[in-house]
Amino acid sequence: MIPRCTALLKMTFLLVAGLALGGCATAAKEPRPALTPEQRQVNLESFDHVWTTIRDKHFDPELGGLDWEAIRDELRPQVEQAESVSQARAAMREMIARLGQSHFAIIPAFIYESVDRPGSSGPIDGTAGLDVRVVDGCALVTSVDEGSSAAQAGVRPGWQILRVNQEDLAPRLEAVAEEFAESTYKDAMLASVVQSRLVGSIGETVDVTFSDGQSQPVELELGLAERRGRRFQIGTYPPFYVWIETRLIDDSIGYAAFNQFMDPVHVMPVFNKAMASYNEADGVVIDLRGNSGGIIGQAMGMAGWFIAEEDRYLGTLHFRDNELKAIINARANAFTGPLAILVDGLSGSSSEIFAGGLKDLGRARIFGSRTPGAALPSEIERLPNGDGFQYAFANYISRGGEALEGKGVSPDVPVVPTREALLAGRDLVLESALAWMRTER
Repeated sequence: MIPRCTALLKMTFLLVAGLALGGCATAAKEPRPALTPEQRQVNLESFDHVWTTIRDKHFDPELGGLDWEAIRDELRPQVEQAESVSQARAAMREMIARLGQSHFAIIPAFIYESVDRPGSSGPIDGTAGLDVRVVDGCALVTSVDEGSSAAQAGVRPGWQILRVNQEDLAPRLEAVAEEFAESTYKDAMLASVVQSRLVGSIGETVDVTFSDGQSQPVELELGLAERRGRRFQIGTYPPFYVWIETRLIDDSIGYAAFNQFMDPVHVMPVFNKAMASYNEADGVVIDLRGNSGGIIGQAMGMAGWFIAEEDRYLGTLHFRDNELKAIINARANAFTGPLAILVDGLSGSSSEIFAGGLKDLGRARIFGSRTPGAALPSEIERLPNGDGFQYAFANYISRGGEALEGKGVSPDVPVVPTREALLAGRDLVLESALAWMRTER
């Protein structure tokens, strides 16, 4: 079994956007007919399965000191008395929330149905083509997908999103910022408030009010189209959309960006070819901003391009009964020059393991902002009622001996985007990494 790390699914705020921190679930509406006796029974069976799985498979047998039986006794009656699947699901979510850890989630069955039926209404089918970060309370466009409806309408990085479908975003952003003021999840939660309102079914539209580069209001109706990247599915996870971009900067510095450690059959050949061509470069930049993680084995393989020594590892996975080191697949032709890794508050899971591990090995310098600290390997299985259940089965301890969960990876050089820089077409994080590399020549 390959351990898989996805995104910040404890709060499920990014789940149905391909489990990526770059996009998030819409408030898809689920039919709520009265439950039949059979449905009530499978909801109870689902609750019991979730409770038992955590009791028997959680990496901490003590569950952090929780009285797990008391929690079952408290919440199971809510499932018995639930008048809808949503109410039953809410009780299950409340139970797993007591753990206070990432990578525990209940995935509604209708999400699987919506993504499996072509043309059906569902939360992950379409996007306006915008990537967004919230900086100083402002929802800023950080990039626009080429060919998207947003690009065709003239939307540019640095534009501020004020309203979506006539909803003023400021009050919600303020409330979320206050709620998560001390949390490593703050940046991801703020971004999700905006991103969740910019996705939907292919062919639908979303009304967005921007403040443009001259701080003038611009109202646009943006069509939703298929997401950037290749559709990729693994196990019982909802589909992912995976992309990778490689290029040379100033003919001397290699650059690679990808949104997930997924789809290795497609991503690894592109990455390997690029890295082979960067062998004589003055430096290499790996851009993991917004990368939600994925297959940890893929991260180990990619790390091998920067480690020539044997028996090096990115960290250790601690299971209930044993442990496993994330050994790097070292390469004889590894790149030995300056390595910069770019991260932000949406770089989760395997991204954190990759960046934190190479940092601990003294092999990489980290630029950007602190990662969310959601580094638990997990699996998803289907419950008797058709919902998905994601649960973590191991803890991750970094190469430096620290748990990344709830802490994240702190950058060596903290840099955040600004509206002024984005409007000017500048990427301050990348610029900072390039400036460092030039001093290392």
